[in-house]
Amino acid sequence: MATKLFDKILIANRGEIACRVIKTCRKLGIKTVAVYSDADDGALHMRMADEAVHIGPAPAAESYLVIEKIVDACKKTGAQAVHPGYGFLSENRKFAAALKDAGIAFIGPNPDAIYAMGDKIESKKLAQKAGVSTVPGYLGAIASTEEAIKIATEIGFPVMIKASAGGGGKGMRIAHSKEEVAQGFSSATNEAKNSFGDDRVFIEKYIEQPRHIEIQVLGDKHGNVIYLGERECSIQRRHQKVIEEAPSPFLDEATRKAMGEQAVALAKTVNYDSAGTVEFIVGGKDRKFYFLEMNTRLQVEHPVTELITGIDLVEQMIRVAAGEKLSIKQEDVKLNGWAIEARIYAEDPLRGFLPSTGRLVRWRTAPESDVIRNDTGVVEGSEISMFYDPMISKLCSYGETRDEAVATLSAALDETWIAGIGHNVNFLSAVLDHPRFRAGNISTNFIAEEWPNGYSGTVLPEEQQTAMLAVAALLHIRNEHRARHLGGKLGLPDWTPGTDWVAVLNKTEYPLTVVEADGGFDVKVKKGKTLKVRSAWKPGEPFFRGTVNGRNVVARVAQRPDGLRIVHGGAELDIAVRTPRAAELARLMPEKLPPDMSKFLLCPMPGLVVSINVSEGEPVKAGQALAVVEAMKMENVLRAERDGTVKKINAKKGDSLAVDQVILEFA
Repeated sequence: MATKLFDKILIANRGEIACRVIKTCRKLGIKTVAVYSDADDGALHMRMADEAVHIGPAPAAESYLVIEKIVDACKKTGAQAVHPGYGFLSENRKFAAALKDAGIAFIGPNPDAIYAMGDKIESKKLAQKAGVSTVPGYLGAIASTEEAIKIATEIGFPVMIKASAGGGGKGMRIAHSKEEVAQGFSSATNEAKNSFGDDRVFIEKYIEQPRHIEIQVLGDKHGNVIYLGERECSIQRRHQKVIEEAPSPFLDEATRKAMGEQAVALAKTVNYDSAGTVEFIVGGKDRKFYFLEMNTRLQVEHPVTELITGIDLVEQMIRVAAGEKLSIKQEDVKLNGWAIEARIYAEDPLRGFLPSTGRLVRWRTAPESDVIRNDTGVVEGSEISMFYDPMISKLCSYGETRDEAVATLSAALDETWIAGIGHNVNFLSAVLDHPRFRAGNISTNFIAEEWPNGYSGTVLPEEQQTAMLAVAALLHIRNEHRARHLGGKLGLPDWTPGTDWVAVLNKTEYPLTVVEADGGFDVKVKKGKTLKVRSAWKPGEPFFRGTVNGRNVVARVAQRPDGLRIVHGGAELDIAVRTPRAAELARLMPEKLPPDMSKFLLCPMPGLVVSINVSEGEPVKAGQALAVVEAMKMENVLRAERDGTVKKINAKKGDSLAVDQVILEFA
C-alpha cells in the first residue's frame, strides 16, 4: 500500500526554485504555501501558490532566514511539510530540527546528515575517515590573517580560501601570494558572515586546470541510496556556475561508476535520506578525482539530471520525506541523451559581471517544449532586487547528442529578449559558440583563460557576420516597403529590390545588391557572395526566424534611430542599410563623441560601500583596490584602471550608492 503524501507543503524559499517546487506539488495534487518578504510582495511564486504568508522586511536575515517565522507560517496554514529549495535555510540543521520539534516534516535530509556533510570542514574529515580521496589542505577554522598566511605558505601556492558554511560561490577566493591571502581572507570571512551567519573559513590546495563534476545521489529512510549520473559544472565565473550539462563530455563509464559508488558510500555513512550532491574536482588524463563537498539539498542545476533520467527529483524528495521507499533501483537508472542548462542572470558582463537591478521591462524566450525547459521565478514587470540572488532563469535544452543540445540552447538564447536591466544572455551565447566549449575541452578556468581581460562583447566569425548583413537587407527593405505603402509612395525606385544598397557596420561599408525571390531575397554581398535569405518576418516582429542558404537562423531585431540592432550568437550588431547616396551623405556628418569619464571612479551597480581603501592626495597604481561595494550579498572590489592620484573622495563607508554615482575623482 502506497504511503499517503502530504496535503499541504510550505516552500521556505522564493524565486524560480519556489515556482519549480510548486509545479511538482500541483502534479501530485498537494496544496502549497508561499512565504514572501516586503520586496517579494506580488512575486510570481506568491501568486502561483494556493496561499501566501508575509514573513518580514526585504533583507533575508529578517525574513527568509528567520526560522521562527517559517515555523509560525506552517502552524498558521496547517502545512504538514516544508521544502527549503536551495540557499537560505536549506542546509541549516537547526531549521530541520526546529521543524521536527514542531511535528512538521522537512523535505530534505535528517539533521545529523546536514551537520556531518553540510559543513565543509567536518565533511572533509568524515570523507578522509571513509577513505575518500580529498584535496590536501588545512581543515581547521582559521582565526586570523596571520594564521591564514602561515598555513597557505606551508600548503604551497596557489590556495583556495573557502567559507566552511559556504555555497553558491560566496566566501571563496583563490590566492597566489601572501598579499592575496590577506585580502582574500578578509573578503571571504565578511561574505561568509553576511551570507551564512558563520565566518569560519579554511584553506586547501588549489588544483589547477580542474574540472568540476558532481554526482547526484538520492536516498530514503530505509537505507537505500542510488546515484543518478553526473553533471559537468566546469563553466564557472568567480566559482559561480554558469553553464552545466549532463552527462559530462569528459568521463568514461569506468570513472562515472567509480565516482557514483564512492558518492553513495559517503552518503550511506551519514544515513542520507533525500536528494543530495557529492561534488568532486577531476583533473588530468587519468581522470583522478578528489572529494570537494556534499550539498545536502537540491542543486540549482538539477534540471539537467531530470532531463536525461526522466526522474522528478522534487517528487522523489517529497515521497522520501513522507516515508516511502525508493521505487528506483540503481539498475533502473539510464542516462538518455544530453541536457545543458544556462543560468540567465541580471548582471552586466561589460562591467565585469556586476549585478544589475531594476524592473524587468521585457522578458521573453523560446517557448517550452520537449527540448526546451525554462525554470524562472519572474515575469515581465518583475523587480530584480538588490537583496537576493540575481537569477532570472535557468534555460535548459535537450538533445539526443551534445551537439544537438548545444544548437538548441544557442537558438533559444538568440530568441531571448530582456530589457530594463543588464543581463548575461550574450555572454552565454559566446560561451556556447566557443570552439573549446563545442569540443568539450573545458576546465573551471575556461572563462578566465578565454576572456582574461574581461568580456567586452562578441565578434561574430566573418561568415556569420555576412549572413547578418543579408538579414539586415531583408529587414530594411520590408520596413521600407511597409512605410512607403502606408505613405502612399509605393513603387518609388530607391526602395525597389534589385537596386544597390550599402550596409554600414562598425563604420565599414558593405555594398549589397538585392534581388527579390520566393519567400525572401537573394543578397549579393562583397566578394561576390550571394546569400539566399528566406523568412516570413514582418515589420514590428521582435525576432527574425528564417534561413540563410538553407541554415536555420534566429535573431532578435530592434529598430534604432539610424538602422537596426540585430542580436545573434551573442553579438549585438548595429547595421544601417542605406542607398549609396544616403551613405555618401552620412560620411560627411560629424561624429558625436561620448563624455570622458576616465577621471572618475563610478559605482558600477546599486550597492553599499563596505570600505574606501585610499585617501585624498594618495598616488595609486593600476590594479590597486580603491573601494569595496557590496551588492546581492557579494563583495565587489573596485580597482584602478591606470596609475594616478586621488583628487577627491565623494563617498564613505556605509553609503548606499546608485549605479554610476561618483565614488572618487582622480587628478
